[in-house]
Order: sequence, then structure tokens, then C-alpha cells
Amino acid sequence: MPDASTRSRVAIVRTRPETVLEDVARVMDLAGAAASLPASAPVILKDNITWHLPFLSANTTPWQLEGAVRWLRAQGRECVAVHNDTVVTDPHAGLRNLKLQPIYDRYEISQYFVNDPSSVQWERMRPRAATPWLDRVYPEGLEFPAMFRGKSVLHFPTVKTHIYTTTTGSIKNAFGGLLNTKRHYCHTWIHGVLADLLAVQHELHAGVFAVMDGTLCGNGPGPRTMIPVEKNLLLASSDCVALDATAARLMGFEPARIDYLRESAERGLGVLDESGIELVGDEVEGGWGFSVGDNFASHIGDLMWFGALRRLQNLFFRTPLVRLFSAGSHVYHDEWWWRRHGRRRMEDVERTSGWGKLFAEYQPQILAPSAGGRSGHFE
Repeated sequence: MPDASTRSRVAIVRTRPETVLEDVARVMDLAGAAASLPASAPVILKDNITWHLPFLSANTTPWQLEGAVRWLRAQGRECVAVHNDTVVTDPHAGLRNLKLQPIYDRYEISQYFVNDPSSVQWERMRPRAATPWLDRVYPEGLEFPAMFRGKSVLHFPTVKTHIYTTTTGSIKNAFGGLLNTKRHYCHTWIHGVLADLLAVQHELHAGVFAVMDGTLCGNGPGPRTMIPVEKNLLLASSDCVALDATAARLMGFEPARIDYLRESAERGLGVLDESGIELVGDEVEGGWGFSVGDNFASHIGDLMWFGALRRLQNLFFRTPLVRLFSAGSHVYHDEWWWRRHGRRRMEDVERTSGWGKLFAEYQPQILAPSAGGRSGHFE
């Protein structure tokens, strides 16, 4: 667990499509990945498939994932991949559409789906740390994937906004791995739940680290219906609070006003204050002026999770009626917004950005280690 009384290190590296795989290794080295991910513990690769459609700025990118996998393999580290289903996202389609599946195949990485009982077993756990918000949502007791215990975790978030939490990053990435398909029960208390989950991670895992993609950042009503903004950055840290706070400052938000960041810091789970964060790597100007805004989904969600219809949550979300909301999300996001806005925005990115061109042509490489370990050539 990060020591909130000392400075936490966050690395920021400028990158470009021609060097991005090497730049991922550089940002991991600068942020101290070797010390943060114990050599004796396998590493869980936790990608972020926010949307199963190929929308850059919303999801883990193939270069972000492959750069980290190459670093792990060059270090001789064992790794496995963990994915999650949600009521609105199909991870199998996402793995294909986001060009992540070829990387797992090329590097022969075993994959597990946490909501598939034949793939991952869950176990009852009473964390030592207080988890008041999770206890409120799950009074029957807490369960977490048994395979997570004792392994390190490497998160792959994106610099982007979120309609319910203002920003989303490495802390919220655990929301899709440590909770089952009923995690939508948590939205009313989402900020406290995220702090609880960070405390749980520090007990479950041998190490916690994150590589954040800021090549194309998401501005607007995230985590899906955004405008991609090219920033050509990579960030990394073993302190998820410090990393997400740094990303928030870059976007132009005050981290202390974001409840999940403030509560996590107050509970000693990481460093929030800028004076306690050591930035290493390349100098970058922040204050980008990002804003969250609203969309159709956020208007409905605000009513159901935080507003006038909050008392009806059990009726709508803990009965088969939840299928209506899943269907509505599909119609709005996949059928209407993607066809009207998302596809065109990705066409613009492919036409105007080197990252769009890289994604369109992406094929995984593989590192052939030399006798020196870190150095090597590519097949």
C-alpha cells in the first residue's frame, strides 16, 4: 500500500506511434514497475473494455497492452489476463474489435472471465480494512475472485472523463474485476465503493501498478460517448490515487473535489496532494479544459441512482426489469450514438491521427529475449 506520508512517483512520457512500444517500457521503468510488481508473483493483466465497439479514447489500446506485455516478458514475469462481463458490454466482442485478442494469442497468455463460473471461482472474504460502502450494498457478505489472491495486478486505464465520477482511471478499473455482474447495485455509492475496492486490492494483491494511455484521451460524457483528443502521452504509477489525481489535473479538474479520490487519500490509500507527488519523465502542461457534460444515459442514471427515482432502484435493478435498461443502453450506445457519432469520429481519427492509422493496421509483435534479458530483437 502506498505510504501517504511519503512522496509517490508518477511517470509521464511523451510518445508517438513509431516508438510507443518502447515508450511503454520507459514509462514503466521510470515509475518503478520492477519494484512494484514482485518477481515471485504472477501478474494479472486487467484491461479496460468499457465498450465492445472500436472507439479509441474509451478503451485499452493494443499498443498499451503489448508494450506492457513485452516489458513483463523481458523481465521474465509470468502473466495471465482477466476480463469481465457487464450488463452492457460484451468482452469477447471487445477483445476482437479492440485488437487485444491477437496480442493475448501471439504471446500465449491464458485468459479468464471473472463472471464465468467455469473460468473463475469466487470466495467469501472479510477484508481487514473497513469497507462500509460495499457492506451497505452487499449485506450478505463480500466475495472476490479466488485467483486474485497473492497475484499482482497491472491495470490498463485511459485518460478520460466519466458521467458519474468526473474522471475514471486506475482505481475504477478494479470495479470491473473485483465485482460481479450485479455491480450496478453500487452506483448510488460509487465513490465510496471505489475507495473500498482500492483497500481490498491492497490486501488481495502482491503488487498494484497501472499504465495509463493518454495517446487519445476522452473528453465529454464518458466513459463512452466522448470526443477523442490527441495528447500523445503515457502515464504510470504504483499509487493509483496519485496517478488518477495527476490525470485529473491534466484534464483540468481539481482532484480534491472528486469524491473517490478524496476519500481514498483520506483513508491512507494513496497520495492526492500535488506536493506529495513526484513527477518524473517529460514535462507536460495540464489544464486542458476537459468537461463531462451529459448524455441520454446520464440523465436517466441521475434520476435512478441519485435523484427522484432512487427509491425504486430495487424494483428496476434487482428484478428482471433490469433487462429493459440493458436493452435501452444497447439501443442508445450501439445503435444510435455509434452509428450517428462514434463511427464518424473514429473515421476522422483514422484520417487525421497517427494513432488512428496505427490502430487500423495494428499487428502484434513479439520480443525475442537476448542473453542480456531486457534487450532483444523483434520477429
